[in-house]
This record gives sequence, C-alpha cells and structure tokens, in this order.
Amino acid sequence: TTVLESLQRITTEFVRQVSKKNGLSDAVADSAGGKIFTYGSYRLGVHGPGSDIDTLVVVPKHVSRDDFFDLFPSLLTEMAPSGAIEELTPVPDAFVPIIKFEYSGISIDLIFAGLAVSQVPITLSLKDKSLLRGVEGRALRSLNGVRDTDEILELVPQPKVFKYALRAIKLWARRRAIYANVYGFPGGVAWAMLVARVCQLYPQATSAVILSKFFVIMCRWSWPTPVLLKAIEDGPLQVRIWNPKIYHGDKYHLMPVITPAYPSMCSTHNVSVSTKKIICREMDRAAKIVDKILAKQLQWKDLFSKHTFFTNGYKYYLSVIAASRSKEAQLIWAGLVESKVRLLVTAIEQLESIELAHPFIKGFDRIHHCQTEEEVEKITNGDLQFQRTNGVITESTNLVNDQKPNGVAQGDPETTETQNGNGEQQTKTGAQHVIYTTTYYIGIEIVQDGTKQLDLSYETKEFKDICTGWERYNADLNSLSVSLTRNYDLPPDVFEPGESRPIRIKVKRGKKKRNFEATEAQLIVGLERTEREAAKAFEYGPISLRLSGKMGISTPHHAAYSSSVSPTFIFVRPPYDSLSPGDQIS
Repeated sequence: TTVLESLQRITTEFVRQVSKKNGLSDAVADSAGGKIFTYGSYRLGVHGPGSDIDTLVVVPKHVSRDDFFDLFPSLLTEMAPSGAIEELTPVPDAFVPIIKFEYSGISIDLIFAGLAVSQVPITLSLKDKSLLRGVEGRALRSLNGVRDTDEILELVPQPKVFKYALRAIKLWARRRAIYANVYGFPGGVAWAMLVARVCQLYPQATSAVILSKFFVIMCRWSWPTPVLLKAIEDGPLQVRIWNPKIYHGDKYHLMPVITPAYPSMCSTHNVSVSTKKIICREMDRAAKIVDKILAKQLQWKDLFSKHTFFTNGYKYYLSVIAASRSKEAQLIWAGLVESKVRLLVTAIEQLESIELAHPFIKGFDRIHHCQTEEEVEKITNGDLQFQRTNGVITESTNLVNDQKPNGVAQGDPETTETQNGNGEQQTKTGAQHVIYTTTYYIGIEIVQDGTKQLDLSYETKEFKDICTGWERYNADLNSLSVSLTRNYDLPPDVFEPGESRPIRIKVKRGKKKRNFEATEAQLIVGLERTEREAAKAFEYGPISLRLSGKMGISTPHHAAYSSSVSPTFIFVRPPYDSLSPGDQIS
C-alpha cells in the first residue's frame, strides 16, 4: 500500500510537470490529476510473495507516451526514497509498452494509457465505456487490463472459491513453466479466465472440485473454440472486437481466451503451435494425475512437481545470448530481446523437421570480468570461464541469462571507455572489462520420421536483424548471438539443488572415415564464419556431418559454423585429445 501511495504521488507530479511543459497554467496543471490503477493478480487478490504488482498510469489527453518514457523513470528515482528503485527497465517497443522496476524489493510492471479528457481525478472509475472514445489501440489494451479484472470478479459465482482455485492453478502453471505471455504461454489474466469459466460451469462447487474439474475440461476443450465468460458485446465505438468471421488474423488464434470487457480481445494471441502442444501435454498430464489422486494412488503434491525442462526435457537447446557493457544498458537490451524471442520460436517451429520449439519462461543473468577484447568475444559467444561467482548467485529472472553455447555475437565493442548513445558510462575498471549477459533457452524437439536437413541459419539471422534493427541498438555496447547447446553442456546454475545434469554419451570409435554418420538432421545455427576461417581454427580441419537420427552435434567449445548463404557443413573439433578424425560421435 505504501508503494502504491508513493506511485500515486509520483504520477500526480508527473502529470503536473508535463502540463507545465505544455504551457498550461498552474491551476490547470495542478488539477490535471492522473491516477494509478492495479490489475492482474494483485487486483484479483491472488498475488503472493515475490509476485509482480501490475499497475496502470492513466493520464489526461495532453500527456503522451513519449512523455511517460522520457520523464517518469527519472521522477521515480528522484521522488522515491534513496536506493528504493532498482532494476529500472523501460521497454517502449514492446507490444504493450512497459516500465519494469523494483520498488523497495517489490517488482512493479507499469504501463500507460491516456484518456481523451482534460482531467483524471483520483475518483475516476474505468467502468464507463464512454471513456474509451478517442483512445488509441495500445492505450485501449492497457485500460482493458483493469476493466477485465473487475469483470472477472463480477462474473464468477463464488469469488472466494475462484480465488483459492486460481491460486492453485497459478502455482501449477509456474511449477510446470507454462506461465508467461511474453513467451507464448497464457499470462495471469488468461489463466484467471480459464479458471473463472470452470467456476461458471460448477457454480456450487468447492475450490478442490474446481481444481479437479479444471484439467479434465481444459484438456478436452475443442480448440480453437473460444473460452468466453459472457457473450461478446457490441458497442458504439469504432474499435476492433475479436471476431474471426470478420478479421482474418483472428482465425489463426490457436487457443483463444476472450476478455469479457468491451471491446473483447484475445488474451492468448501469442500462443504458437509449439506452446499450444506444450500446454495441451501439461493439461493431459495433470488430468491423469488428478484421476490418480481421486483414486488415492497419488497425492496433491504430485500435481505440483517441478518441470524437467533442463533435467529431462530436451537433448538440444538454442541459446539466445544478449550481452552489454553496462548494467543499465543490459536491462534495456535484454528486455528488448526477451520481447522478441517468441518470433524466433514461431519461425523455427514452421520447419518440417521441428516437432516443437519450447521457450523457457525464466532466465539467468550473469556478470563476467575479463582483461582483453578476445576474452570479451569469448564471453559474448557463451564462454563462462570469466563469470564472476564469488559471493554472486546467478539469478533466474524474466530477463534471462547466458550459458555455455557456441556462436558469435554481433557487434564489436570498443575497448576505450566511452559513453553510449544514451549517455550511460560503459562499465570498466582499470584494464578490466565487465560484461553483462542474459540468455534465453529454447528446447528443440526433432521430428523422428527419417532423414532431413535442418538449417536454422535463415531464421536466426532474421531474428538477429529484427533485434539489432532496434533504433536504440548500439553495436559498440550491445551484442547478440544464437547458438546450440547439448543438454550435458548446460551450465550448472540452471539446475536447482538436488537436480542432476544429463549425462554425456560416451564417444565410440569407428572406422577411419572422413565423414561422421549420425542419425537425425543436419543442424546449422548462428553462422558467423566462412568455411575457410572455421577450418583454420581447428587442428583437424573441417569434417562434414550428415545427421539422420541422434544428432552428433558438437559442444560449445568444439564447434564453429559456416556463414555461407546456403551452408552445408558443421565444423567439429574433437572434444577430447583421444578423438581422432573419423571417430564417430553418438
């Protein structure tokens, strides 16, 4: 409550300063107002320790989104208690532009909406549809976050039962790593609407009954039949309402969960082919476990067992590594890259050799100390030997971290101490460089139906072009690489205490042949070097891999990739001194 009261004071001062800047009188500026609303889990009453508080800044018409991103962050740090604001990360280019930060240890997600009114009093309610007149699309989406939350609570027959059931479903979704709208999974509002629909179907049920029925109903749901809490409303405004019969794009929503407030929208538009498969698998798993719980063969704790994404999930992972030379720059750059990861997932899942691409919903931020530019390049390629570990715990956050893959980052940072385009000082102590990395993991499942060639070079290059095409990208400060990691090469800090890293299959000696024979598909990722340059880097020269079953993919320290337009080779340095040219990798 104290944090929200402080944010309200900052919002009022923000609107007043912008009003003065626009030439309005003191009296008008002082009465312009501005109000903070909460939505999501906090407003629903199902937030817990460590949960974000979703907040919305509503302002009058003369305050713009540019004003919000230009002025509000500095006001936060000025008006909040000293040291209270940490991890301040504006993400203006997201689908819903947002400022993320921590206020006295409480995570805040702050979004913006301007109304076509001259004043926003502290008593304002957003239930009135007429307030939506003249509101642009992004602001409309932001306003509906609050309006939808209020309607959900009004539409469930027993709010208390709904809240208890929703707490359990949210815990389950987080434990199973399928709770993150930005990566293509349902977010908090979508899960709330799914639970609310089951509550409507069983209006007299207890929370335990709702929980048991939830998985049975949802795993059998006939997608893409939409989940609706009430009939979609028409209204007087010329705004888009979800309707697949009219709007071509709405036809391609795979798991539509439609918001109740006017104008109705699809809260799960980010769900992809891959994430839908993963969600359905998890629903089916949960339904079977619930059946066994009711038969007294299992306990409720078995339903909430942790995911096995790293321990027993996939053999191969793509690692998207964002790196920067200052902490402040990394927060912004990693936030931008995180918002684009689902585009890479959508691109590679369309390849016929890919069964699915599974993005992980959390990540790992690391700090590295090194001495030379050569060491900087190694770090941006995924090398962890320079990671600072003494007294520093690698944290799992929504801005993911780096690991130990192979690939080459884009961008060639300078060694001199300079300021970036945002006026930030690049971090460097004496001759030592401090590099901040963030890695996003995507598990890759390969189709098991015969020999295929799999080339991800186009998809990864296109993804990098999208990210580095950002207007605030600075090649001297930021870098990005996409690389491949085998499960047995995952870094130790992705595993929690008690978890074990997958074991590497031993090398088997074969006939002295130039080519390696494996068993799945040729996988080419993050191509940054020519074949000749890659060959010079290795003692044994280039070795062609033709893969058609279990992929003989090299490990982070033992591979580089061709950058030709249509590459057909992966260059492999044997991982052990005992491995000779011609030996087979299984």
